[in-house]
Amino acid sequence: MSQRYEESRLYRIRHSAAHIMAEAMLERFPEALIAIGPPIEDGFYYDFSLPRAITEEDLQWVENRMKEIVRENHPFTYREVTPDEARAQFQGQPFKLELIEDLVNGREDENGNRIAEPAAKISFYTQDTFTDLCRGPHVPATGEINPDALSITFKLPAGAYWRGDEKRPQLTRIYGTAFETKPELDEYLHALEEAKKRDHRILGEKLDLFTFSPLVGKGLALWKPAGAMLRHTLETWLRDLLIERGYRPVVTPHIANVNLYKTSGHYPYYSASQYAPIQVDEEEFMLKPMNCPHHIMIYKSEMHSYRELPLRYSEFGTVYRYEKSGELTGLTRVRGFTQDDAHIFVTPDQLLNEFKEVVRFFQHVVGTLGITEFRARVGTRDPESDKFVGDDALWDAAAGAIVQACQELGLPHTVEPGEAAFYGPKLDFVLRDVLKREWQLGTVQVDYVLPARFELEYVAEDGTRKRPIMIHRALFGSVERFVAILIEHFAGVFPAWLSPVQALLIPITDRHIEYANSVADKLRARGLRVEIDASKNRMQAKIAAGRERHIPYLLIMGDRDAQNGTVSVRLRTDEDLGALPVDEFVTLAANVISSKSLELK
Repeated sequence: MSQRYEESRLYRIRHSAAHIMAEAMLERFPEALIAIGPPIEDGFYYDFSLPRAITEEDLQWVENRMKEIVRENHPFTYREVTPDEARAQFQGQPFKLELIEDLVNGREDENGNRIAEPAAKISFYTQDTFTDLCRGPHVPATGEINPDALSITFKLPAGAYWRGDEKRPQLTRIYGTAFETKPELDEYLHALEEAKKRDHRILGEKLDLFTFSPLVGKGLALWKPAGAMLRHTLETWLRDLLIERGYRPVVTPHIANVNLYKTSGHYPYYSASQYAPIQVDEEEFMLKPMNCPHHIMIYKSEMHSYRELPLRYSEFGTVYRYEKSGELTGLTRVRGFTQDDAHIFVTPDQLLNEFKEVVRFFQHVVGTLGITEFRARVGTRDPESDKFVGDDALWDAAAGAIVQACQELGLPHTVEPGEAAFYGPKLDFVLRDVLKREWQLGTVQVDYVLPARFELEYVAEDGTRKRPIMIHRALFGSVERFVAILIEHFAGVFPAWLSPVQALLIPITDRHIEYANSVADKLRARGLRVEIDASKNRMQAKIAAGRERHIPYLLIMGDRDAQNGTVSVRLRTDEDLGALPVDEFVTLAANVISSKSLELK
């Protein structure tokens, strides 16, 4: 969440609505245990441990009661309390008592690292009959919330583990939202309904793109033929663009000696998201959590001259990171994923122009796909954090280069402290999906630290050894997440060039199958992906099945087509183009596909 949102009136409204939800839930379920209830990007949630399964009737009752509490206009009152007073208030509420102890004593993670210092004070907010452990902010009174712009948004509650730890109790998470006006709420609820239609998990199953198997493992996607073709098409397109722009392909293994990641610094910094080392003979190996140290070792395998730089290595490299099972979500949050990764080694005077070229490359890629809803975020280090390493002057130089590149390109951006990688500042491209959720996809990072840790060098023009600067770059980010975004962006109705099957040939009867095969050969010779529906189904059923799969071109062929060398062309939109000579259709479709058009003709 942005700082601007956290300081807004809407944030206060939603934070207050979360407390109101908790009050209503405790009236409905007096034995419930309450956990936490923060505002989020588009609303709020609260987590509960409930004595029984919640129903739609319960949720409707709670929503109605929330609106009553709003209309009663109870003030939100703030007070500071001692630890003993706090414990007494929440006697019998174990989640709140645990939070109180963390406030009193501070908190450590599972590795014993301190992640929160003791709080200077413990504060409560009370409205009506409900008191919560909270530091605010809130609106002055419940009546400040518009009851007509308040709603429980997800009618099927979600599961959530206490503190995100799958070893802790599982809770019931109930989401809601609040806006200042009813039209804003109506627009949001409409977007929610639209998002359900576009959910990549549902469409992925319907279109036979991918699946998951408990026997294979949670968070590990299996790509079916149609999904593999979609993915192959995207990757082939991007590989060709990379070659055009001077990138050199490399391939690296899926495991490596743990000392590689200790040298890079990734091992201690990201230990919680990495899989435990594997003992092999007398060495320890790890599943690859990132590609950059591997590319560094390729660079380091030989000495380079300044004449070779910029040196661009690219790889579709599969990496593995541990995600808690409760956080796994379709293709957007997985444990094994492929990055369209590249690492560019530059001299200091090449840094700015190379960075700008990467930004232009990203704009070309997403622009071709018709994606315009994204923002640029410059992530810098947090001066209060010890997470970031390296020389202050180099950090400032790198951040300055990124901001200058954005300014020279006219790219609107925000600067957000704390969002950098541990080794350097970065520019993230944050896309907004149909639900206006934000996903960080493409990223460009400037790194002085890893070249120093691995003692990288090049021979400068004056014959001395110099250290290159390294640019980390991914355009798709995670291919899995990018495909999920595309599925939802297009609602499964992909442009013709991306469609796994581009033309479905529909012979009206069995005697037309031979002609359909000859047409299919011509289409395949021009690079089109085609299928023949030779089933016993009636023609209209075949057409309906093709439209259901969102195949761009449906080619119907009967006696007259076979005699005249034509195909009767129907688009998936049900527009009928009539009978076209096969060569004319092939030219039409090939032009649409080669131009990456979002239209079908």
